Amino acid sequence: MKLLASLLMAAALAAPALSAAAADAAPKAPAKPDLAQGEAKYSTVCVACHAADGNSTIAANPKLAQQHPEYLVKQLQEFKSGKRQSAVMQGFASMLSDGDMRNISSWLASKPAKEGFAKDKDLVALGERIYRGGIQERGIAACAGCHSPNGAGIPAQYPRLSGQHADYTSQQLMEFRSGKRANSAQMVDVAAKMNDREIRAVSDYIAGLR
Repeated sequence: MKLLASLLMAAALAAPALSAAAADAAPKAPAKPDLAQGEAKYSTVCVACHAADGNSTIAANPKLAQQHPEYLVKQLQEFKSGKRQSAVMQGFASMLSDGDMRNISSWLASKPAKEGFAKDKDLVALGERIYRGGIQERGIAACAGCHSPNGAGIPAQYPRLSGQHADYTSQQLMEFRSGKRANSAQMVDVAAKMNDREIRAVSDYIAGLR
């Protein structure tokens, strides 16, 4: 009986320690994004190229306002690691911690995106056909399937495209096609089948989506 009592007492004493160890081993949820910190860091690192509210006025630089934060964090992490290549962006991303990236991305997601517009009326009809229906005979999927009919994208999966500068979208598609940008196998496969005219057309159409 004394042995049994000793064993029971030892088990009782060990239980709190085991519970504490299990609690320490459990994955901790990431801290809630701090939008004020995100705005402050954005204003220091990003504002010169992407504008004060994330609506870049430079056609070569993407609009970031209202973009899904998960997508932005992924891109920043891949710029930092070199998986997505850009000497300029790698330099800026290397200055940011994961927490900074979450804060900046969440702050940008809270800013409304400004509408864009298509410029080339001769190509916009072709762009619409590709965006909405793809080019079936060449195995080019419709952009709307992943990025939604109005270009809003799907949070945590596919980025928002509506209103994006046509020059920027066109450049990214060409980089996917050439292999310079290789951080999305899906987009590399789609862009590899598109010619310059089709890329220009769908990029112009996307600029006017809303």
